[in-house]
Amino acid sequence: MPAIRAVAFDFNGTLSNDEALLCSIYRELFAEQGRPLAPEEYYGRLAGHSEEAIVGGWLGVSGVELESLVAERIARYRTASRDGHTIGDAVRRAVEYASARVPVAVVSGAYRAEIRPVLESAGLMGAVRLMVTADDVANGKPHPESYQRLVRLLPDDIPPEAVLVFEDTEAGVAAATSAGCRCVALVGTAPPARLGRAEEIVESIDVALLERLLA
Repeated sequence: MPAIRAVAFDFNGTLSNDEALLCSIYRELFAEQGRPLAPEEYYGRLAGHSEEAIVGGWLGVSGVELESLVAERIARYRTASRDGHTIGDAVRRAVEYASARVPVAVVSGAYRAEIRPVLESAGLMGAVRLMVTADDVANGKPHPESYQRLVRLLPDDIPPEAVLVFEDTEAGVAAATSAGCRCVALVGTAPPARLGRAEEIVESIDVALLERLLA
Protein backbone atom coordinates (compact mmCIF):
# COMPACT_ATOMS: atom_id res chain seq x y z
CA MET A 1 0.00 0.00 0.00
CA PRO A 2 1.32 3.48 -0.83
CA ALA A 3 2.00 5.98 1.91
CA ILE A 4 -0.92 8.17 2.96
CA ARG A 5 -0.74 11.48 1.11
CA ALA A 6 -4.15 12.98 1.96
CA VAL A 7 -6.70 12.55 4.74
CA ALA A 8 -10.45 13.05 4.43
CA PHE A 9 -12.99 13.22 7.23
CA ASP A 10 -16.69 12.65 6.90
CA PHE A 11 -18.42 15.40 8.88
CA ASN A 12 -21.57 14.27 10.71
CA GLY A 13 -20.79 11.59 13.26
CA THR A 14 -17.08 11.49 12.42
CA LEU A 15 -15.39 14.88 12.60
CA SER A 16 -18.44 16.32 14.36
CA ASN A 17 -19.89 14.23 17.18
CA ASP A 18 -23.43 15.16 16.26
CA GLU A 19 -25.42 12.11 15.16
CA ALA A 20 -27.54 12.27 18.32
CA LEU A 21 -28.20 15.96 17.62
CA LEU A 22 -29.13 15.22 14.01
CA CYS A 23 -31.39 12.38 15.08
CA SER A 24 -33.27 14.66 17.46
CA ILE A 25 -33.71 17.32 14.76
CA TYR A 26 -35.02 14.82 12.22
CA ARG A 27 -37.36 13.30 14.80
CA GLU A 28 -38.76 16.70 15.71
CA LEU A 29 -39.17 17.74 12.09
CA PHE A 30 -40.71 14.46 10.98
CA ALA A 31 -43.13 14.37 13.92
CA GLU A 32 -44.34 17.82 12.89
CA GLN A 33 -45.01 16.38 9.43
CA GLY A 34 -47.05 13.51 10.86
CA ARG A 35 -44.51 10.74 10.24
CA PRO A 36 -42.68 10.09 13.54
CA LEU A 37 -39.20 8.59 13.44
CA ALA A 38 -37.80 6.28 16.11
CA PRO A 39 -34.08 6.50 16.98
CA GLU A 40 -33.49 2.92 15.87
CA GLU A 41 -35.04 3.73 12.49
CA TYR A 42 -32.74 6.71 12.04
CA TYR A 43 -29.56 4.83 12.95
CA GLY A 44 -30.61 1.62 11.23
CA ARG A 45 -31.94 3.00 7.95
CA LEU A 46 -31.15 6.67 7.39
CA ALA A 47 -27.87 7.80 8.96
CA GLY A 48 -25.15 8.48 6.43
CA HIS A 49 -27.40 8.95 3.42
CA SER A 50 -28.02 12.15 1.49
CA GLU A 51 -30.42 14.78 2.77
CA GLU A 52 -32.78 14.11 -0.12
CA ALA A 53 -32.76 10.39 0.63
CA ILE A 54 -33.44 10.96 4.32
CA VAL A 55 -36.09 13.68 4.14
CA GLY A 56 -37.59 12.79 0.79
CA GLY A 57 -37.51 9.07 1.42
CA TRP A 58 -39.04 9.20 4.89
CA LEU A 59 -41.71 11.80 4.17
CA GLY A 60 -42.38 10.95 0.52
CA VAL A 61 -41.92 14.54 -0.63
CA SER A 62 -40.09 16.09 -3.56
CA GLY A 63 -39.60 19.37 -5.39
CA VAL A 64 -40.28 22.62 -3.56
CA GLU A 65 -41.64 20.87 -0.47
CA LEU A 66 -38.47 18.79 -0.15
CA GLU A 67 -36.27 21.85 -0.61
CA SER A 68 -38.20 23.72 2.09
CA LEU A 69 -37.91 20.88 4.60
CA VAL A 70 -34.20 20.42 3.92
CA ALA A 71 -33.67 24.15 4.43
CA GLU A 72 -35.54 23.96 7.73
CA ARG A 73 -33.45 20.99 8.88
CA ILE A 74 -30.27 22.88 8.05
CA ALA A 75 -31.46 26.00 9.89
CA ARG A 76 -32.21 23.99 13.03
CA TYR A 77 -28.83 22.30 12.86
CA ARG A 78 -27.00 25.61 12.43
CA THR A 79 -28.74 27.03 15.49
CA ALA A 80 -27.88 24.00 17.62
CA SER A 81 -24.26 23.54 16.50
CA ARG A 82 -22.90 26.96 15.62
CA ASP A 83 -20.73 27.22 18.74
CA GLY A 84 -18.55 24.33 17.53
CA HIS A 85 -19.12 22.20 20.63
CA THR A 86 -19.67 19.03 18.57
CA ILE A 87 -15.98 18.87 17.61
CA GLY A 88 -14.04 17.60 20.60
CA ASP A 89 -10.49 18.54 21.52
CA ALA A 90 -9.00 15.15 20.63
CA VAL A 91 -10.44 15.19 17.12
CA ARG A 92 -9.49 18.84 16.63
CA ARG A 93 -5.88 18.10 17.56
CA ALA A 94 -5.88 15.07 15.23
CA VAL A 95 -7.05 17.22 12.31
CA GLU A 96 -4.38 19.81 13.07
CA TYR A 97 -1.73 17.09 13.28
CA ALA A 98 -2.75 15.67 9.91
CA SER A 99 -3.00 19.07 8.23
CA ALA A 100 0.60 19.87 9.14
CA ARG A 101 1.67 16.83 7.10
CA VAL A 102 -0.80 16.19 4.26
CA PRO A 103 -3.82 17.90 2.66
CA VAL A 104 -6.93 17.48 4.81
CA ALA A 105 -10.45 17.43 3.37
CA VAL A 106 -14.01 17.22 4.62
CA VAL A 107 -16.24 15.04 2.44
CA SER A 108 -19.83 15.10 3.58
CA GLY A 109 -23.43 14.61 2.58
CA ALA A 110 -24.21 17.75 4.56
CA TYR A 111 -24.22 21.22 3.03
CA ARG A 112 -21.41 23.75 3.15
CA ALA A 113 -23.67 26.26 4.91
CA GLU A 114 -23.97 24.00 7.95
CA ILE A 115 -20.40 22.68 7.97
CA ARG A 116 -18.46 25.95 7.73
CA PRO A 117 -19.86 27.59 10.91
CA VAL A 118 -18.95 24.53 12.99
CA LEU A 119 -15.43 24.37 11.57
CA GLU A 120 -14.96 28.11 12.08
CA SER A 121 -16.14 27.97 15.69
CA ALA A 122 -13.83 25.01 16.35
CA GLY A 123 -10.90 26.87 14.77
CA LEU A 124 -10.41 24.31 12.00
CA MET A 125 -11.10 26.22 8.79
CA GLY A 126 -7.39 26.86 8.35
CA ALA A 127 -6.63 23.15 8.69
CA VAL A 128 -9.15 21.98 6.08
CA ARG A 129 -7.78 22.53 2.58
CA LEU A 130 -10.64 20.98 0.58
CA MET A 131 -14.36 20.43 1.04
CA VAL A 132 -16.73 18.25 -0.97
CA THR A 133 -20.31 18.63 0.22
CA ALA A 134 -23.87 18.00 -0.91
CA ASP A 135 -23.58 21.26 -2.87
CA ASP A 136 -20.98 19.65 -5.16
CA VAL A 137 -22.41 16.27 -6.18
CA ALA A 138 -25.47 14.81 -7.84
CA ASN A 139 -25.27 11.49 -6.01
CA GLY A 140 -24.91 11.20 -2.25
CA LYS A 141 -23.24 8.41 -0.31
CA PRO A 142 -23.13 5.38 -0.71
CA HIS A 143 -22.43 6.47 -4.29
CA PRO A 144 -18.67 7.12 -4.66
CA GLU A 145 -19.09 10.46 -6.47
CA SER A 146 -18.04 12.63 -3.53
CA TYR A 147 -14.74 10.77 -3.06
CA GLN A 148 -14.13 10.57 -6.79
CA ARG A 149 -14.50 14.33 -6.88
CA LEU A 150 -12.07 14.72 -3.98
CA VAL A 151 -9.44 12.67 -5.81
CA ARG A 152 -9.84 14.92 -8.86
CA LEU A 153 -9.32 18.00 -6.69
CA LEU A 154 -6.12 16.66 -5.15
CA PRO A 155 -2.76 16.95 -6.94
CA ASP A 156 -2.52 14.58 -9.91
CA ASP A 157 0.20 12.50 -8.26
CA ILE A 158 -2.04 11.47 -5.33
CA PRO A 159 -3.93 8.28 -6.33
CA PRO A 160 -7.12 7.15 -4.54
CA GLU A 161 -5.24 4.44 -2.64
CA ALA A 162 -3.07 7.14 -1.03
CA VAL A 163 -6.15 8.88 0.41
CA LEU A 164 -7.16 7.86 3.93
CA VAL A 165 -10.84 8.38 4.75
CA PHE A 166 -12.56 8.38 8.14
CA GLU A 167 -16.24 7.41 8.08
CA ASP A 168 -18.86 6.32 10.60
CA THR A 169 -21.63 4.74 8.52
CA GLU A 170 -22.05 1.84 6.15
CA ALA A 171 -22.99 4.26 3.36
CA GLY A 172 -19.87 6.33 3.95
CA VAL A 173 -17.54 3.34 4.03
CA ALA A 174 -19.09 2.07 0.81
CA ALA A 175 -18.62 5.45 -0.88
CA ALA A 176 -14.96 5.70 0.13
CA THR A 177 -13.96 2.15 -0.72
CA SER A 178 -15.87 2.16 -4.01
CA ALA A 179 -13.83 5.21 -5.01
CA GLY A 180 -10.64 3.25 -4.32
CA CYS A 181 -9.72 5.11 -1.13
CA ARG A 182 -8.52 3.53 2.08
CA CYS A 183 -11.07 3.78 4.88
CA VAL A 184 -11.00 3.62 8.66
CA ALA A 185 -14.42 3.41 10.32
CA LEU A 186 -15.35 5.09 13.58
CA VAL A 187 -17.72 2.91 15.57
CA GLY A 188 -20.68 4.54 17.29
CA THR A 189 -23.26 5.56 14.71
CA ALA A 190 -23.30 2.04 13.27
CA PRO A 191 -22.21 -1.23 14.90
CA PRO A 192 -18.95 -2.87 13.77
CA ALA A 193 -20.84 -5.56 11.86
CA ARG A 194 -22.05 -2.91 9.38
CA LEU A 195 -18.60 -1.39 8.87
CA GLY A 196 -16.80 -4.48 7.64
CA ARG A 197 -15.65 -2.96 4.33
CA ALA A 198 -13.32 -0.62 6.23
CA GLU A 199 -9.73 -1.76 6.68
CA GLU A 200 -9.86 -0.92 10.37
CA ILE A 201 -12.54 -0.01 12.93
CA VAL A 202 -11.63 2.37 15.75
CA GLU A 203 -13.43 3.71 18.80
CA SER A 204 -12.01 7.24 18.64
CA ILE A 205 -9.93 9.59 16.50
CA ASP A 206 -6.93 11.21 18.14
CA VAL A 207 -3.36 12.26 17.46
CA ALA A 208 -1.96 8.83 18.38
CA LEU A 209 -4.11 7.21 15.70
CA LEU A 210 -3.03 9.73 13.06
CA GLU A 211 0.63 9.31 14.07
CA ARG A 212 0.34 5.58 13.48
CA LEU A 213 -1.56 5.80 10.20
CA LEU A 214 0.62 8.52 8.71
CA ALA A 215 3.93 6.98 9.79
